[in-house]
Amino acid sequence: MVTEAQVLVIDDSPINLQVLTDALTAVGYTVAIATSGERALKQLKTQAPNLIILDIKMPGMDGFETCRCIKADPRLQHIPVIFITAWPDIEVTLKAFSLGGVDYISKPFREAELLARVKTHLELQLMQQRLELQVEERTQALESALSDLKKFQLKLIQNEKITALGNLVAGVSHELNNPLGFVAGNVEELEQDLRDIFYHLNLHQQKASDSEIAAHAQKIDLDYLLEDIPKMIASMREGCHRMIEISSSLRMFSRANRNRKLRVNPHDGIDSALMLLKYRLRPTPHRGEIQIVRNYGDIPEISGFPDQLNQAFTNILVNAIDMFDEIAEESPFELQASAPKIEIHTHSPNPQTVAVAIHDNGSGMLPETCAKIFDWSFTTKAPDKGTGLGLTIARQIVEESHGGRLTVTSKVGRGSEFCLCLPTNL
Repeated sequence: MVTEAQVLVIDDSPINLQVLTDALTAVGYTVAIATSGERALKQLKTQAPNLIILDIKMPGMDGFETCRCIKADPRLQHIPVIFITAWPDIEVTLKAFSLGGVDYISKPFREAELLARVKTHLELQLMQQRLELQVEERTQALESALSDLKKFQLKLIQNEKITALGNLVAGVSHELNNPLGFVAGNVEELEQDLRDIFYHLNLHQQKASDSEIAAHAQKIDLDYLLEDIPKMIASMREGCHRMIEISSSLRMFSRANRNRKLRVNPHDGIDSALMLLKYRLRPTPHRGEIQIVRNYGDIPEISGFPDQLNQAFTNILVNAIDMFDEIAEESPFELQASAPKIEIHTHSPNPQTVAVAIHDNGSGMLPETCAKIFDWSFTTKAPDKGTGLGLTIARQIVEESHGGRLTVTSKVGRGSEFCLCLPTNL
């Protein structure tokens, strides 16, 4: 079982070792640790783990040399190695993969990402071992098995994204921080104010003198408290309402029904995705706020898997946001002529179809890029900017899971438009 696997963590930092150990043992993995490459190699002579998490920068034998020694040992070379690095640049990444690493995680890492990647590579290793056991008896079926493995890899990435909610975790945390802090601060203030008022009421009940009551009222500024408390309650109610909205959007986004389709309103999924991506739309040091224009038409419900459709909408929106961010960082003057904008149009061309068009006014794409944009092996993203599989997964969801069609039209300098045509199937 994957959850019973043993993971060897190699890092010279006691803090990193503790954090990684706590995260992995909390979900059932057995963890062994080594504080240097030399010690790790000694441990590996007696016991081989299922997966290795290896820090690159260590005194003495660094992570690259340690990995080179591991991969040179036939008994150990099959063990997947995930590098941890604080230098997420292309040269470090290429060197890590050239030495046999299967993945890398940038510092500071997020626990959900760490666990998702560990799980993915353990499952891939388990699948590979099963295939190797069958290869002698089923040589003729090897080509089909390898094709299934590629599809399995893609599904693992899709499941990882929808389960862990990927980058949306950071957004939800950011969105909840403000109203939660607001409510928490007001609760503390309200507690003190109510304590003063209760004491004042107690003076009345004990029939204290008028002068004593008046003095206490002046001390606590009773008139101000009576005016301010309703305002604090109203602001706390607003903060709670905001948190309920976020929670509702999160539940709508992540609700899963793998066995059968449900009646779905695409507008709900789009709104949910936009709510959870709100933090990505805000202004950055390099660009202004990304404007969202909703042109919703009168469309019928469709039959579909809500969680998958929400993920498809999110992947396309994230692709547009990433594009604006890349332009802003590399060529900030390109965004000065017109503010970044994403327009969403929905309509029903016939009773059997719903069309959702997501258009951005970004840099656009060359025809040769458009032709490969949905290919799982093609990406325009830098190695440290994500897997680049978002659009591939979106097309798989729209076309394979829902029998629809996902297309793109683009012109350099005029932006791009992704159109999802979904059958109602009601």
